[in-house]
Amino acid sequence: MSKLHLVFGGRVTDPQTLEFQDPTKLDVVGIFPDYGTAEKAWRAAAQRTVDDAEMRYVVVHLHRLLEPGVDH
Repeated sequence: MSKLHLVFGGRVTDPQTLEFQDPTKLDVVGIFPDYGTAEKAWRAAAQRTVDDAEMRYVVVHLHRLLEPGVDH
């Protein structure tokens, strides 16, 4: 199985947390086949909103959610 990664972001209630203000308005950047590709997409998305402290983008390791008992 590929080590899939999801990149998404949105406006957070507090820049120190990952509590999104409105989960229905998340910006889903995409699903990527490896961490390197996901990181590039994350950097590009985060750079577009670098001046907005309330916008956060994250990389989620989907492969860890899909196979929680497997040591990655």
